[in-house]
Amino acid sequence: MKRHVLIFGLVGGLLIAVLQWVEYRFLVIEHSGEVYGALVAVVFAGFGVWLGMRQSRPGGKESAGPELRAEGEGFQVDRGQQERLGITARELEILVLVAEGLSNREIGERLFVSENTVKTHCARVFDKVGAVRRTQAVQRGKELGLLP
Repeated sequence: MKRHVLIFGLVGGLLIAVLQWVEYRFLVIEHSGEVYGALVAVVFAGFGVWLGMRQSRPGGKESAGPELRAEGEGFQVDRGQQERLGITARELEILVLVAEGLSNREIGERLFVSENTVKTHCARVFDKVGAVRRTQAVQRGKELGLLP
């Protein structure tokens, strides 16, 4: 955090020196609105880039898929059972997110697919595990070794 403050301070000082060099009076008095708007845009753009990079960092909490998080806790998916039932990796991912309690809309937003696609995957995985409702699917997934 201190490094960011130092960097912003140095950049701010550099910008002030540049403004002095290019006729500060002309820019500030006649075009102060444009300069202010540009500075605000640069600050917000920089903050957006920094935040985006921080959120998409490899190994971060949001970057690991639900299946990887489930297996990372000492649980191994029964791959034989998964193959026997014909459950795809995406269907298993959907089932894990259903088990986390997410709605179809939330699952779609997390996986960047439409809500209808999530419904289709849910229906297919429910059929494959022999469930009618979400709670039944989660229970059957646990019984079959697909969920922790």
